[in-house]
Amino acid sequence: MKALSIRQPWAWLIANGWKDIENRDWRTAFRGPFLIHAAKTMTLDDYDDCMLFVSSLTPGRTYREFPKMQDLLLGGIVGRATIVDCVTAHRSEWFCGRFGFVIQDVETLPFFACRGFPSFFDAPWLPPPSALSVVKG
Repeated sequence: MKALSIRQPWAWLIANGWKDIENRDWRTAFRGPFLIHAAKTMTLDDYDDCMLFVSSLTPGRTYREFPKMQDLLLGGIVGRATIVDCVTAHRSEWFCGRFGFVIQDVETLPFFACRGFPSFFDAPWLPPPSALSVVKG
């Protein structure tokens, strides 16, 4: 299965169904299910910039709904989703890049620590089937 490494807190936003577009500077022909990998690094500036962006886009959603920086998981699989398109324009409030990967069918998964790579990468070391069960609750 393919995986895509995404910096936190953006990975959390996608895995939890808030963000339906992943913005990139490159186009992809990939379509289908993929694992959401939370990159191993996140700075305070990354977190604060994301919080400002989220608060400007999502009226009614507050910082209280968003995890604290220290609670975000880094360096592993946090969810799975499906990429259904790659676009250069989109009506989603989350679209702001050169290219946007349109994401659907998002599920949060139990954290599975593993190494990430740039771009899409094969995940031959897939988590055990029990770890790929959807988190309930």
